[in-house]
Amino acid sequence: MKHILNILALAAFVALPVHAQEWAKAKLEKSSRHMEWVKVKYGNREVNCFVAYPEVKDKATAIVVIHEIFGLSDWVRDVTDELAEAGYIAIAPDLLSGVGPNGGGTAELGGDDGARKVIGSLPPDQVTADLNAVVDYVSKLPACNGKVAVAGFCWGGGQAFRFATNNKDLKAAYSFYGPVPTDEAALSRINCPVYGFYAENDARITATVPKATEQMKKAGKTYEPEIYKGAGHGFMRAGEAPDANAANKRARDDAWKRLKELLAKI
Repeated sequence: MKHILNILALAAFVALPVHAQEWAKAKLEKSSRHMEWVKVKYGNREVNCFVAYPEVKDKATAIVVIHEIFGLSDWVRDVTDELAEAGYIAIAPDLLSGVGPNGGGTAELGGDDGARKVIGSLPPDQVTADLNAVVDYVSKLPACNGKVAVAGFCWGGGQAFRFATNNKDLKAAYSFYGPVPTDEAALSRINCPVYGFYAENDARITATVPKATEQMKKAGKTYEPEIYKGAGHGFMRAGEAPDANAANKRARDDAWKRLKELLAKI
């Protein structure tokens, strides 16, 4: 009996990340903003993307949202809608497009675990090419003013920072608790300000910030990291969940306020 209970407990733990996003899906269903799926094509590749539009009268700045290690989840789609609510066109590409069964993406991989198992095998050049294609697509939308920024979370936070080294047209990069590039030649190519959002209780990532600060300063680049007291890795998602602890919720609220203030400066 004890063995069976342990199996059930493990199954509940494995399923938790998926169930934890039901609240995000519910929020999306209540949104009044226009949201749609589009396929961004270049060469022989097709990238499935989720787009949310703001309810504004003037052309808007666009933001490319790079998903976590879990792929294009309901929470990431909710982030795009929240950015649209703030007045921006937000587009979230599924960088796992074509990796799933029958050429599918995150959904076909079966959720968090399936995405996590394969995301590390994505060729960096393909990720860059996907993001370049998405930037090109969204910048040319009739509702866009031509300005594009990038924001990423966890794995996507690292990719947002790395993408800034590969696309000179970005207006800003917002990296949420993601790994930082260490190649000085790559950092020298950055052509926009980079803003970091890090958790105090996340030494794996946050311990690298001082070196990144030093390298970016040496390269003559703008890098402004912020470390949120008491927060843990993934606080933007965890801090919004119904069972959020006080530190993660405070960090999420403060980081969201900071992000909107920084976006307004573009």
